[in-house]
Amino acid sequence: MTTMTEAQRLLREGRVLEAERACEAVLERSPDEVEALNVVAIASVRDGKPFRAVALLERATRIDPLNAVSFHYLGRAQETLGNLPAALAALAEALRLRPGFHLARLHYAALLERAGETERSVFQFARALNDAQSEGRWLNPETTPTGLQPLVVHAVQTVRGRRRQLLFDISERLAVRYGRSSMTRVEKSLRTYLGEEELQLPDPRQAPTFLYFPGLPTTAYFDRSLFPWIPEFEAQTDAIREELQRLLPSDQGRERVFTGDELEQQNLRGMDVPPTWNGYYFYRHGMRRDDNCSACPITSAALDRLPLSRVREHGPEVLFSVFTAGTHLLPHRGVTNTRLVGHLPLLVPEDCALNVGGEIHAWREGQVVVFDDTFEHEAWNRSKQTRVVLIFDLWNPHLTEAEQAAVAEIVETVGDFRKAAESA
Repeated sequence: MTTMTEAQRLLREGRVLEAERACEAVLERSPDEVEALNVVAIASVRDGKPFRAVALLERATRIDPLNAVSFHYLGRAQETLGNLPAALAALAEALRLRPGFHLARLHYAALLERAGETERSVFQFARALNDAQSEGRWLNPETTPTGLQPLVVHAVQTVRGRRRQLLFDISERLAVRYGRSSMTRVEKSLRTYLGEEELQLPDPRQAPTFLYFPGLPTTAYFDRSLFPWIPEFEAQTDAIREELQRLLPSDQGRERVFTGDELEQQNLRGMDVPPTWNGYYFYRHGMRRDDNCSACPITSAALDRLPLSRVREHGPEVLFSVFTAGTHLLPHRGVTNTRLVGHLPLLVPEDCALNVGGEIHAWREGQVVVFDDTFEHEAWNRSKQTRVVLIFDLWNPHLTEAEQAAVAEIVETVGDFRKAAESA
């Protein structure tokens, strides 16, 4: 007597026709066997019997209304019949039941595109690709089933095309305001970001994890003369330190820099005790921390006079950065050379330093240092005391006003696109 277990074995061995016959036999005895209904329905679609397939799958979904696979197959069968609304409804239900069902999402995106819902289809394609690639699938022809390759290639081209259009629209709009030539470096940056031009880095130590902007002077640390605000800012050191010291005894307003244990373990090392890196944020991901700003009015006012790199939902990052004794932040790189990082050291015991691109800088209290964090960099506190510096993100001073505006919009647009795809 043929069983579903035998049919599953035949499927695993690739003996599809035998498995289908086995499932037909199973249904003769057990007409409510959902997996057998699914297999026979897909065979019916292949054999040109879509009405039978729909009937079988509607039965399967009534028997097990939580079976995402049945709804996926039902959507494909309805598509074969040309019933686009029913196909979309079935695929949407499959995704409601199993949001990470990237194959169903890929077909759902294609049907949305056919239905003229272009914008929705782009984000569904993007989500399907992201979900599949996070599992090591659809990365190349070797990781993509042959029959699926044309649709995956179409999805990749659709997502890339829409992303390119959104980014170059920024350049076109700003060129009207600032002049065509103002966007020359911006557009070269976009072409390298999109993989249309080879990325050429003038210094091998530099490697932004997100966006490289060409034509900017390359150096690990920046000359203080580029920042005319430094003397006035440094003059506030004592007052800023006093506000810090009023905060330090309490954990109120303090946040972990790495929000998860895994990230912390990957990036921090300790000496005699576990490492800790946390901070009193004034801005995090561009969002103002009103309580900390109110608690430190002198610091907040001083920061407001700086050319902070303000990008909606992304920057600046501004904080009293607290390394407990023995904490070592391991080598890492920043996202873009359009943004620099400034430090105002406030509490610096002995044997604390910053290493950017192999150039070691020993912090000195009250002396600002500005560096390009797209160079590999690390920092350590090898003392038995707490080290605190005020960290703040700045625009690279070699960017023009037009380029700053463009970069801000580019980062915001990429972030918005990513969020829309994640929530698709």
